[in-house]
Amino acid sequence: MVNIDTTTTLEKFRKFLIYSTCKSFIPKGYLKDPDIFPEREEAGTIYIECSSKINLKKIRGIQFVKVYDVLGVLYASKSGNTKLKWRQIAGKIGKITGEASLNSLVNLIEAGVITKKDVMKQLQEKGEENMEE
Repeated sequence: MVNIDTTTTLEKFRKFLIYSTCKSFIPKGYLKDPDIFPEREEAGTIYIECSSKINLKKIRGIQFVKVYDVLGVLYASKSGNTKLKWRQIAGKIGKITGEASLNSLVNLIEAGVITKKDVMKQLQEKGEENMEE
């Protein structure tokens, strides 16, 4: 598990959600619309906190919603190994905090939320801490 504490755009975090949950079956029109997000109630909760949302279509346990004025996003993986929160700072920029599994790190990198360099630096620091103990 790697601690995540960084700022990113809402769109990059939306891409992470899609890569982590529904990339293989999201309708193309939904993929292109930055206001459509996946939500999930069962194992591995995804919840969008916003001023307004409209339910669109449910596919394979994922409810696609059109959202307005997003304030926050809560994400927990099905395995429970990743728990991340995106909180709005200003407009479409927000802060992500939480813990991510190695699989989620790959998706965070793919979405442009973090870089490989960020991950390597943190893993190196974590290794140095373990050596000191």
